[in-house]
Amino acid sequence: MDPIQEEKKFERTDIWREGTWLDLWSVVHFLSGLSIGLGFYFLQIGAVASLLLALVLLIAYEMWERLMQMEETFANGCMDVVVGMFSFLLAFFISAPLLPGVLLVLAFGAVLAVDVSMSIFGWRASQKAAVLKERMLARYAAERARLLKQKLHLQEKFQHKI
Repeated sequence: MDPIQEEKKFERTDIWREGTWLDLWSVVHFLSGLSIGLGFYFLQIGAVASLLLALVLLIAYEMWERLMQMEETFANGCMDVVVGMFSFLLAFFISAPLLPGVLLVLAFGAVLAVDVSMSIFGWRASQKAAVLKERMLARYAAERARLLKQKLHLQEKFQHKI
């Protein structure tokens, strides 16, 4: 196939790009699991109900990402759930029981604040990357059209000389 006709793939190089297994978004999922665990413990939701609710929430979020057509490997999506559940278990069964009420609420607030902040920064980076991708694809299409037009012009010129 002609190199000009091959489809060009845009590859992100920023720190928020999607990884095959883990990436910076994994930290966000880790913090989400922590905040869910701390929150459910504070609300005194039972262990089994908390486990099931946390799993459903983390899987539902991954399904939402798929519906929004966010580019992510299947393995990365699975790891996001695993990381979130790991941190949920860490928070709900180990960390939260050690914290008195006020510190539990403060820890929940702090983890949630960092989680939301990182999510906002990551989302903005993803939006900037999407805009850059569209610009680059438009430039590629324009350059490709220009080259094809030039190719046709040269072919016509060459055939008139024969």
